[in-house]
Amino acid sequence: MSISVIDILWFLLAAARWTLLLSVIAFIGGGIGSLLLLLLRYARPNFGVRFMNLYVEVLQGTPLLLQLFLVFFGLPLLGIDVSPILAAGVALTLYASAFLGEIWRGCVDAIGRGQWEASASLGMKFVPQMRYVILPQALKIAIPPTVGFLVQLVKSTALASIVGFNELIKAGQIVTNATFQPVVVYGLVALIYFCMCFPLTYCARLLERKLSRAR
Repeated sequence: MSISVIDILWFLLAAARWTLLLSVIAFIGGGIGSLLLLLLRYARPNFGVRFMNLYVEVLQGTPLLLQLFLVFFGLPLLGIDVSPILAAGVALTLYASAFLGEIWRGCVDAIGRGQWEASASLGMKFVPQMRYVILPQALKIAIPPTVGFLVQLVKSTALASIVGFNELIKAGQIVTNATFQPVVVYGLVALIYFCMCFPLTYCARLLERKLSRAR
């Protein structure tokens, strides 16, 4: 029985929802994790610097696929049942927290030391300094690279197919095996990825231009 291109497209779009869901989970989880790393990095006493540096170096220095395998096969050794979405969510969250933490660290470092000293002279402690003075300024700088990383994160979800998570790439493999039309199927997969990523890429470029003019 032949399958029409429309049927293939609808099947792939249904799987794309899971790609977007996994991207949102990883981005939110990674954002929370990177914010905690950032607070550790700048807190006084400064005991979190070495931990953050080690964490970032390990996560950035190893392939995401390897991290995914370690989570998927490692957690069961600790007696934790791991579903494909849980393994993918945990691995991508750790991955995102390392990269976002480094992006945001650079943005905080871009804020002049005078801002810290001025807020300290007003009697502000570390948390109010970060909340009311440093982070609002760093946020303006961080938005473009953060959106740019989100594009990379969406594409990185394709690796979740390795552990059996039924996202867009996995759905493409299933349809290809059923229809023997790899060019059509993967062409549609590429088109869907482009439709998901291009608006984010375009927004990142607009934000970079706006930030450059503001400076």
